[in-house]
Amino acid sequence: MTVDCVIVDAKAITPKGMLERNIVINDGKISDFTTDVPSCDKKIQAKGLVAIPGLIDTHVHYGVYSPIEEAAKTESRAAALGGVTTMMRMLRLGRSYKKYLQDQLVASKTNHYVDYTIHATIFDEKQAEEMQYCAENGITSFKIYMNLGGEVGHVYMDMDPGSTSLFDAQVQLETTTIQKVCQNAARLGCPVLVHAEDYQMCECGIKKAKQDHKDGLAAWSQSRPPDSESKSIKKVCEIAREYGTTIYFVHIGSATALDTIEQERKKGTKIFVETCPHYLTLSYEKQNGYLAKVMPPIRTKSDNEKIWSAMASGAIDTIGTDHVANRLKLKVGTDVWSSLAGFPGIGTSLPILLSEGVNQNRLNLQQLAHLTSGNAAKIFGLNDKGSIQKGFDADIVLIDLKKEQQVSSDFFGAFSDYIVYEGWKLKGWPITTLVRGKPVTEDMQLVGKLGHGKLVNRSR
Repeated sequence: MTVDCVIVDAKAITPKGMLERNIVINDGKISDFTTDVPSCDKKIQAKGLVAIPGLIDTHVHYGVYSPIEEAAKTESRAAALGGVTTMMRMLRLGRSYKKYLQDQLVASKTNHYVDYTIHATIFDEKQAEEMQYCAENGITSFKIYMNLGGEVGHVYMDMDPGSTSLFDAQVQLETTTIQKVCQNAARLGCPVLVHAEDYQMCECGIKKAKQDHKDGLAAWSQSRPPDSESKSIKKVCEIAREYGTTIYFVHIGSATALDTIEQERKKGTKIFVETCPHYLTLSYEKQNGYLAKVMPPIRTKSDNEKIWSAMASGAIDTIGTDHVANRLKLKVGTDVWSSLAGFPGIGTSLPILLSEGVNQNRLNLQQLAHLTSGNAAKIFGLNDKGSIQKGFDADIVLIDLKKEQQVSSDFFGAFSDYIVYEGWKLKGWPITTLVRGKPVTEDMQLVGKLGHGKLVNRSR
């Protein structure tokens, strides 16, 4: 029998530790680990490299500043070069899912290099009534933005396929909507993703900072204090306990937020926690300009260290990027208040975690695999993904822990024409990325076929 592919001389990070075997791949699955080299159509030499599960990026915004049929091409390209094999899109439809979801699914279908799936954002009770419809169409996780309301309720929705016009809207998230989302999610057996900032505290903080003529990333952070995260976390957890809802807090980056989450866990709330690479590496004490403006804001170096520790201890479950595919001319305004929040990061996540984490002994490779892939697969029902073991999808990344390279937005070829890490010299890079057994990148070059990426089936 001739198999499709064999990865030779691999050191693979498996659930049982590092395994030094050749990895046999057939029909898109990992079929065996062996010391032999069976007859194969393709042989990939992995000597000197380490095989880890392909990353599942739990938090990606694309289709907002360019239509999804174009955004899928550029952002999945960057994902593949960054070792991401499944990207989870934060869909902000802004209208009826029953009327407009299918258009988004069709436009996505043939335009990804890597696999993908979707979280549906719920903005009002009408959309909450459509959660069952979303679940029937494979969308089994839902997001709410507790930071949107009042004078800070502005948000850009995803563009319609074929459109090039920004679709902006004003959102007022009501408590009744939060309750309805939590109730329906519990009934459907789906997690609720929460952007935890209290919009009223943020509204007051921003107003005062502007009155005091403050500017910069420090002013942005202080106007949206960690206490606003804490207040929001407590509110949604109280509601979640009433209905038995699983809560997944996105982009947690402050010590205060982590401490509050720990308190709420002790009260019986079922909680998962995501952080992002920028909460590990950036602080308003060190960063200048407006590129690193994000919500919630980057905090202090002390907060960075708290997040590293929480990842190592297991208090944080996953790492997403909160990648936003925007461009410099839109991103940077005349001051921090007029600049856009959010920046690209899908390509640099793994290199940062290897360079600043594994190579600095802050994380080991087993922890990295859990945080970037294994835990996400379990939380979001990606049953055949997230692990290098027999029967699982052959989503594999070969990494070189010694490879040094400077970060450049040109390398990734995404929609964005900048990266907050531009010029950083990072040690540890993905070399080859396979999605369901097919190389999408080899030797840090894109080789995959557009349309290979598929919408992933999920369980609840």
